[in-house]
Amino acid sequence: MTTEIIYAGDLHTDARHIRSGNIIQTDAPTDNNGKGEAFSPTDLVAAALGSCVLTIMGIAARNHNIDMTGATAQVNKVMLANPRRIGKLEVMIQMPEGNFTEKEKKILDKAAHGCPVKQSLHPDLEETIIIKWQ
Repeated sequence: MTTEIIYAGDLHTDARHIRSGNIIQTDAPTDNNGKGEAFSPTDLVAAALGSCVLTIMGIAARNHNIDMTGATAQVNKVMLANPRRIGKLEVMIQMPEGNFTEKEKKILDKAAHGCPVKQSLHPDLEETIIIKWQ
């Protein structure tokens, strides 16, 4: 088991990571009966994709002695109706200042697109990953 989730009432949950004890709270979004007081479950999917992309890029960077410290990800989530689901995730990676070679850029771009979360998403979900190099 990796996670235990407790329904805290009023459309809130507390998800506890078993190994570390860290807790992530969720709330339903304002457009679906919630107050938007925390990440929604679909926000966590978006955050998981952005975090995964940066993590897998970080592994590739470490393996190839590339410094990408300070890289950031911004994720835009677009919801669809009937059925209500995530329709599109747009990930924008902003790389820190640095003189990345074309080879390094290819290594990091390939890593970004190989992230396990991305590979786990339904094929109907449209996702884009764009890397902006300074």
